[in-house]
Amino acid sequence: MNLFRLDASILPTTSTSAEIADTVEAEWAAAHPGATVTRRHLGTDPLPADAWALAATGGFAPEQDRTEAQREALGLATELAGELERADAVVLAVPLYNYGVSQHFKTWADLVIAAAGPTASLLKDTPTVLVTTLGGGYGPGTPREGWDHSTPYMERILRDAWQADLTVIKRELTLAGTNPAMAALRDLADEQHLRALTAARTAGRALAG
Repeated sequence: MNLFRLDASILPTTSTSAEIADTVEAEWAAAHPGATVTRRHLGTDPLPADAWALAATGGFAPEQDRTEAQREALGLATELAGELERADAVVLAVPLYNYGVSQHFKTWADLVIAAAGPTASLLKDTPTVLVTTLGGGYGPGTPREGWDHSTPYMERILRDAWQADLTVIKRELTLAGTNPAMAALRDLADEQHLRALTAARTAGRALAG
């Protein structure tokens, strides 16, 4: 058994998404002691910013005409796609940044697509848990309803493009504990935290099969 785990927080020591993903992983590992966990942390080890452009242009060029940089980028893209193809289960921990998807995640997804193609069902029927955390509140009736442009994109890629058997765990209001302007929301934030951890334990057990 092989679990692939992806993290994208730029603050790994205080990451709220990692805490939830850790809970999912712990449940999976308890059911599969000694199994392989393949990790990639995009926040602490980001992919080269120019890799996708090089891989994309290299993919359209005949092999003999590719530059060394294009070959390296295509090699990286193939490696990333392979990590998904070999996975029996997947956990991704990706925070919301500036109302949109993490640039690290977007580069990763673009490189995977550059290697596998836009219609490849890389995760077809693979149990996958997406953990995403948001500093503020974006639900129905909130002032910023509809400002979360990250979660729908990731769901589109993971569930619709790659055909993952996807479970989403979403925790909002993660900044309530440190932002004085959000003090009135701290009880609600604590409730969301507990719900997310409960959902993570349930999802981890389901992920383990």
